[in-house]
Amino acid sequence: MQVANVADEATRILREWSEIRLFEAAVVLAAGFVLSTAIKWTVPRFADRLPYRFRIWVLPWEPILRFLVLLFVLTYVVPLFIHPTPENLLAIFGALAVALGFAFKDYAGSLIAGVVALYERPYRTGDWVQIEGAYGEVRSLDLRTVQILTPDDTMVAVPHGKIWTTAIYNNNSGHRELMCVADFYLHPDHVGREVQQKLYDVALVSPYLHVDKPVLVVAAEKPWGTHYRLKAYPFDGRYQFQFITDLTLRGKAALRRLGVEFGATALAQPSD
Repeated sequence: MQVANVADEATRILREWSEIRLFEAAVVLAAGFVLSTAIKWTVPRFADRLPYRFRIWVLPWEPILRFLVLLFVLTYVVPLFIHPTPENLLAIFGALAVALGFAFKDYAGSLIAGVVALYERPYRTGDWVQIEGAYGEVRSLDLRTVQILTPDDTMVAVPHGKIWTTAIYNNNSGHRELMCVADFYLHPDHVGREVQQKLYDVALVSPYLHVDKPVLVVAAEKPWGTHYRLKAYPFDGRYQFQFITDLTLRGKAALRRLGVEFGATALAQPSD
């Protein structure tokens, strides 16, 4: 009796085999896959050809466009197989939700988190983020994972589900400005104002400096000496490591010419 009820329910929801347009569904699915792949391939390359201030605006559209393609394909294909009444749709999606919840709990959680990430935007394509020790540029947002390219040219796939339990550190949050910090550890016996001015001048003549953003030198006294932090913005976030290297090397050279002695025990101290 129960089997007969299930069969009747399936007959009510599904179309007759003769009514299903399989070829049309296959064409739409194939077209959606090709279009989604084309968007994933084209948008980042198009954005890379633009000035940085436009690149950071164009890149976040890649996952949104791919999500719209997926939504269109599902909206088009599902009614080809079922009678699209509200009751049938609720039954289908309810059954799918229960099945996914039991069989693929983590996978389904990441899929849902991916949709939430598109709305809350803890990271966007082009952002520089740190998630559980992985730091790099967000290159793409897939349905289940965010792809992060590290400075060592390693692609790291992090499940979207991390947004439920892990802190997401986003250095630029959709903006093209990104602060960089160069650290200097000095012996306490020196004239602080001279060091502060010298480091400030080092930043001002860097070829990577974003001249419209502020330059800041802060100092903190430690048991082993004095810790200086030179903070400034590069004109393009992709040059942050070259910028930090330039500040560090020229800053050290300038401080040596000033006769300042560097701290010897700073490496043993926790970072600030």
